[in-house]
Amino acid sequence: MTAKSRSQSDKHRLMLVHAILIMGSAVMVFPFIWQIMTSFKTSPEALLVPPKLLPAAFQFSAYERVFARIPFWDMFYVSVWSVGVRTIAQVIFCSMAGYAFARLRFPFRNTLFIMLLAIMMVPREIYLLPQTEIMKALGLLDTIAALTAPGLFSAFGTFLMRQFFLTLPMSLEEAARIDGASRIRIFFEIMLPLAKPGMVALAIFTALWSWNELLWPIVVNSDPSKLNLAAGISSLAGTRTIDFPMMMAGSLMAQLPMILLFIVLQKRFVEGIATSGLKG
Repeated sequence: MTAKSRSQSDKHRLMLVHAILIMGSAVMVFPFIWQIMTSFKTSPEALLVPPKLLPAAFQFSAYERVFARIPFWDMFYVSVWSVGVRTIAQVIFCSMAGYAFARLRFPFRNTLFIMLLAIMMVPREIYLLPQTEIMKALGLLDTIAALTAPGLFSAFGTFLMRQFFLTLPMSLEEAARIDGASRIRIFFEIMLPLAKPGMVALAIFTALWSWNELLWPIVVNSDPSKLNLAAGISSLAGTRTIDFPMMMAGSLMAQLPMILLFIVLQKRFVEGIATSGLKG
């Protein structure tokens, strides 16, 4: 094969790859575009057969109905507060636990870590009843604290941070110990700054999971003003009919903060996943 024909073959292969990627992107983005367009339609337009992508005229009444049906800003505050507390707590606690499992030597370390991993394999619904009884005994039902408390620590976060700490060179700690640094000082001044990509990845995972949590808020809170946005949006669905434009408008407004968060921290997130050993 000549150099010219090889170059032509590479060019065709590259065009094929680009075509496949564009088709994949279109398939991924199309539902989001459909959601945006539906939020500007009237209810009859949303139910047309065959369906139409664009509305006849852009309507904002669906967004007005969302604010009329649910206490949107109260739910937004609950979501932000709950996500913020959970994210900060998980980054702190899971970093400490991950470092301990990665670098400290203590009895039954591997056994305890396997037990921790086993928690990840148990469906979370199994914990609903005992956790609800604990919240009831503490008098926390119908409070934001009840919605937040179970997510302050996670087995997955500990696993993620352990994997990240394992990638950091031991020579850094050994050099610090030779200089007389204590274990606590090594953790806070040397290891933790190096673990920022992993901490950002954990923060994004925690924020996404907490923002979209649906079942637990409904179980422990009956006051609409104490529910998060995911639970609030689910309550927009009627029992007999569904106002699709209103559902699309509400879910779109609920998604925007997480989309912006991911866009801002995208680079750090990918870096954290790549260096923690979770990338396939």
